[in-house]
Amino acid sequence: MAVVQVSRYRPPLIALHWLTLLLLVAVYATMELRGFFPRGSAPRELMKTSHYFLGLSVFFLTWVRLALRATGTAPPIMPAPPRWQMLLARLVALSLYALMLSMPVLGYLVLNAHGHAPAIGGWSLPVLFDLRPELGDLLERWHEAIAFAGYWLAGLHAAAAVYHHHFRHDDTLLRMSLRG
Repeated sequence: MAVVQVSRYRPPLIALHWLTLLLLVAVYATMELRGFFPRGSAPRELMKTSHYFLGLSVFFLTWVRLALRATGTAPPIMPAPPRWQMLLARLVALSLYALMLSMPVLGYLVLNAHGHAPAIGGWSLPVLFDLRPELGDLLERWHEAIAFAGYWLAGLHAAAAVYHHHFRHDDTLLRMSLRG
């Protein structure tokens, strides 16, 4: 049996990909789990503060990922998938990047419109504009709708990786694997 050399992403990109996944799981978990605690309670406030901090972490790591991606090329998939799959993969990847960049900004604007700014480690981010509850409600609906779409995007991304690995038998999944 011949050993096939898989062309992989650079290790920093692989590490950031999986770190981002863990952070996104934590971002979603903190908002889903906060409902188990009464409003105003310390655990609920901790969930909210953690959500803000984790969201900002995803935001900054996404910019680092994009900078690293801009300095190199993606390894080719072998054997090459059909063009429509490559286009769909790019669309999903761009959508995921858009989600990771827009969600923290929207969340921050929601808080601002409601007259708040997240405090992280005792350091408060600035309030950018005066209290505007109607705008806050609108932005919050967008934030929640995009978050819901994030479940589907992440699911589609993971399902495509599994499909490529187990049904197409190409190296899509292996290019981003932690083991070399």
